[in-house]
Order: sequence, then structure tokens, then C-alpha cells
Amino acid sequence: MARQILLGGAWVDGKGKPFNGINPANGSVIDEIGTPSVEQVNQACDAAWTAARKPAWRNMMGHQRAAILHRAADVVMERKESLARAQMLDNGKTIGECREQVVGTAGIIRYFAAVCETLEGEVTPARGNFMSMTVYEPFGVIACITPYNSPLTLGAQKLAAALAAGNGCVLKPSEITTISSLELGRAFVDAGLPEGLLSVLPGNREVGRAMIEHPKTGMVSFTGGTATGRAIAEMAAKRLIPALLELGGKSPNIVFEDADLDLTIPGIPYAAFSSMGQSCTTGTRLFVQQSIFKDFLKRLVEHTSRIRIGLPPDEKAMLGPCSSFRDRERIEGYVAKGVAEGGKIEIGGKRPEGAAFAKGAYYTPTIFTGLDNNATPCREEIFGPVLCVLPFKNEDDLLAQANDTVFGLAAGVWTRDFGKAWRTARALDAGTVWINTYRQSSVACPFGGFKESGIGREKGPQGVRVYQQAKSLYWGLGALPWHKDLAAK
Repeated sequence: MARQILLGGAWVDGKGKPFNGINPANGSVIDEIGTPSVEQVNQACDAAWTAARKPAWRNMMGHQRAAILHRAADVVMERKESLARAQMLDNGKTIGECREQVVGTAGIIRYFAAVCETLEGEVTPARGNFMSMTVYEPFGVIACITPYNSPLTLGAQKLAAALAAGNGCVLKPSEITTISSLELGRAFVDAGLPEGLLSVLPGNREVGRAMIEHPKTGMVSFTGGTATGRAIAEMAAKRLIPALLELGGKSPNIVFEDADLDLTIPGIPYAAFSSMGQSCTTGTRLFVQQSIFKDFLKRLVEHTSRIRIGLPPDEKAMLGPCSSFRDRERIEGYVAKGVAEGGKIEIGGKRPEGAAFAKGAYYTPTIFTGLDNNATPCREEIFGPVLCVLPFKNEDDLLAQANDTVFGLAAGVWTRDFGKAWRTARALDAGTVWINTYRQSSVACPFGGFKESGIGREKGPQGVRVYQQAKSLYWGLGALPWHKDLAAK
């Protein structure tokens, strides 16, 4: 029997065509996953709309709504090991990283609970005989669509914020990470979320399309690739509903000649290869100043060779497999293109050896040199452990190359010079810039991209506001201009 779907807070059999969830570590079937019919998608959206409009939720005090979210965070932590293992089986992340992400998931939910309890409206400066103020109302139903790389944290980032804002949610996770996403939904429901407010609907793009096209859906929140994001934006535009889009990246990571190399060189493999390079912010274009390029590259290759690839349950493993076999095929295709375009593989570029890896979607961290910034691996998001190393002469040359991309999600700068770090960070076309670090993250900071890396911002207090719409209220303090004339006998 296929695993049930979450529809309006209840566990039901999906009426769509089921599919198999595959463990990328060994190719085995984890479970058969049920999917909804279009009719069930419509039921989910209707249920979320009805529940969100009920006074019990719509008029619930902020601290009461926050209490439900805090209980959801408690449930997540109580199920830390089972949630971590569910994600590990889904997408092949190491068990250590999965446990860290469960803790992060609970932290995200708690943060938005705190924001929910402390959000305020504003009294605005009056420009007449009235008092004016701004309040914020939920959109009603949020269609949430998440990718496979971090289903727990990214799912919580959308659900907790949208629920804190007073909405109902319908979540479609990636087909690769359905089990962990369903279990995240279970945590919210078991924490006492009112009936109808949340559905988790596994399935293909047709499920997502039905969610977006439903007349009760008031907003779309999507994290994933730019091509899919553009298609979602078109669907949302036809309905004149807002779309929050966190899309792809091709992030430059910049090393100046005055950088602290003992800090920088171990940091670069983490920026490029952690999570198997399957992160939208991964520093996949490494710009190294010409004067230190040769020696830096030698040390970088040496440090990269120390990365431990292992089976996901291995507590000492630094990397597991790619999230799917299809992902590995795509990565191998990009490596082949890099070689065809004149690139030299300094390390990696192949599957790891050994019987333990034979049945899984494993791939070794790969470093390219000899490519210019116009090469295919330097222009397109690979979403895998492939790093292109390019030289630059000076700040002007660096900025010209770093900003020569359609993406603008993130960047890194390594230097001891505060002024240089400030100038470079401000000049980079990126929504996040790390200075002498990389991939550090805070739910309290806005996150999103420039250019084709997205529209809007998640996280921070505005991570709740983005799921609300402003309403102006005017309180009259006296008569209107015609009162005297019209009231005269």
C-alpha cells in the first residue's frame, strides 16, 4: 500500500498515480508514495481557505498562534533522529548533516513563532483630520513548493512563516524528498495545528500547477531552479497573484592575495562541496588573484583530497551521494562539457572507487582549471560538487568577471583588508555576501537573490510580512468637507 498523503490535516490515500521513493545511497526502494488527484488538490486548497477564514484561526492572538508553532518545534526535536533518518534516506545527506538540519528546522519554527508574537501594525503620520494606521492581513492560501536538497529546513522556512502570518498552506515537495516532507507535516499537525490548514501533496509538476491555478490560492512560494521558477511566475502572473521565488545561483567566491590562506584554503572546499555542492548558494566559481594562483591551487587540491566520502549513516562521512541518479548523470554531463571546452581536471571528475559506492549515486569533488568565465560549467548552475577556478588581476577585473552572470544569489570575499572587503561586497550583484566565511546562515537575516536568482526575500521579520498584504485604516476625527452644507436645513 502506498504511503498516505496529508490532506487538510488528515491522512488519506492518494487517488493519483503512486511512485517509488529511491534511496540514492544504494538504489533501493524506500517506499511507494501516494499522490493526489487533481480533485484532491482542489480539496486541499478549499480546506486551507476555509480553515484560514474561520475566526478560530483568523482572529487568533499572535501569542496563541506562536504557542502552536513552539509546540511544533518541540515535536520536531522529540523526533530528531527519525526525521534526520527520513531525510538521509530521501536525499543521501550524511546523518550528521541531517541531524544538524533537524535542529535548524526547530530553530526556524521557533524564530517565526517569536516574530508572530511580536509583529506590530503602524500608526502612520496623519495628513488631515483623521488617524491613519496600517494593519496586515493574510493572503489566505499559500502554495508552497520546495526542492530536494534541504526539505526540512526549507519546508519549515515556508510553512512556519506563512502560518505565523495567518494563512493556510498546501505544500508540494520534490518527488525526491517526499517522506521527510510528509513527516514534517505530521509534526505540525501533531502539535495541534487546526484542521484544514495544512496539506502535504507529493507528486509531479501537474500537482504544483493545480495548486497554483486554484482560484483560492492567494500566493505562491517556490524554491528551486530558475527555469521552473520562470514557469511558475508566468502561471502566477496570469492569475495576478504574487510569487516569492528563491532560484538558482552561480556564486563567485573571491580570494585576494592578502587573504589569510590558513583560514581561506580549508574554507573553499566547504563552500564548494559541502552538501555535495547541492545548494543554491554554493561557491562554484572560485576567483583567485593571479599573484597567488599557482600556490593556492596546489594547496586547495591537497585539502580537497582529504574530503571523506562515505555511506550516509557513517558518522565520519563528510559527503554522501548525490540526491538522485539523475542528478549524477547531469553532473557528469557538465564535467564532460568542461573537458570538451578545454578545461583541465585537477582532482575528481569521476565516481569513487570501491564496492561500497557501486550501487549509489556517488561522485567525487571536482576542480576545473583552464576554463574562462564564458565556459558552460562557469555559466550554468550544475548543482553538484564541481568547482571552476579562475584567475583575476585586480579589483576591476574581478568585479567584471564576478558580476558577468545572469545569477545573483550569493558570493564570498576573502581578504584581510576591511576597505577592500567593503568595496567588493557592495559592488557584487548578490543578495548575500560572506566575508572571510561561507554558507553561514541565520533565519534572522533576509535571504533572496538579485537578477535571475529570484524575486522577494524569505527569513527575517519580513519573512512573515511577505505572506501578508497591507491594509490602510483611516479613523475620522471630525466632519468631512461637505458636512456643513449638506447638514444645513
